[in-house]
Amino acid sequence: MITGPLRKMRTEPETPVAYRLPIGDALVPLNDRVGETLVLKFEGEILCSNCGRKTRKSYSQGHCFPCSQRLAACDLCILQPSRCHYHLGTCREPGWGDEHCMQTHIVYLANTSGLKVGITRAHQVMTRWMDQGAGQALPVFEVSSRRISGLIEAAMARHVSDRTDWRALLRGTAESLDLPAARDRLISECRADIDEIIHEFGDDAVRELPQAETVQIEFPVLEYPEKIRSLSFDRSPEIEGRLRGIKGQYLILDSGVLNVRKFGSYVVSIDG
Repeated sequence: MITGPLRKMRTEPETPVAYRLPIGDALVPLNDRVGETLVLKFEGEILCSNCGRKTRKSYSQGHCFPCSQRLAACDLCILQPSRCHYHLGTCREPGWGDEHCMQTHIVYLANTSGLKVGITRAHQVMTRWMDQGAGQALPVFEVSSRRISGLIEAAMARHVSDRTDWRALLRGTAESLDLPAARDRLISECRADIDEIIHEFGDDAVRELPQAETVQIEFPVLEYPEKIRSLSFDRSPEIEGRLRGIKGQYLILDSGVLNVRKFGSYVVSIDG
């Protein structure tokens, strides 16, 4: 039996995506368990992913309340990158901002439950796409900071969604899209906003990626559920079912679907 705090699943860009489930210090391979019965038991403790203290409730995906109020990783601008305030000198942790926000970012289009726009740091684009359950993805812009990527994302989000319908994501594989055509259409629609951003930050801060190719991603799913039932350790301390597949950060069981990331820092046990 393996016991420890749960973390979001680790992914490797294989065909299909290879998954491992971090529980404490262990990394439990999951692909070979697809088709088998999986049992996860919540042990009644939540340990902050930053300081390790016990917390009655998980904030900002695995933090205690004091850490959620103190850490830059838990600030509102993480959810709304266009509101990054590093340049104002008010970042909660400037060193963290240097490492995570003042770095090259990619603005991309993805096909998850349909077409969406998103952003991520350049070195983790594949991880981001796999975490979101994207069947297709295409880099559109390379920019010099998180704030700039957030401003472009906000401009594009006025024409296309910046969110994934998680229920639609888990009902099946989204219909294939012509992402380069969607990119060209969106850039044309957002041309004035993009030019304004370039004027503010300089030509070197924003680079279009017209030669980028669409990336195709496959997930280890035997069958998708007809009805979506969300599973929660807050409602039931033991979750059991046959593992039908894995997509994004969801375990698809015949008893329901579990968003692993939502329960980060929950101490759970699994049969090793």
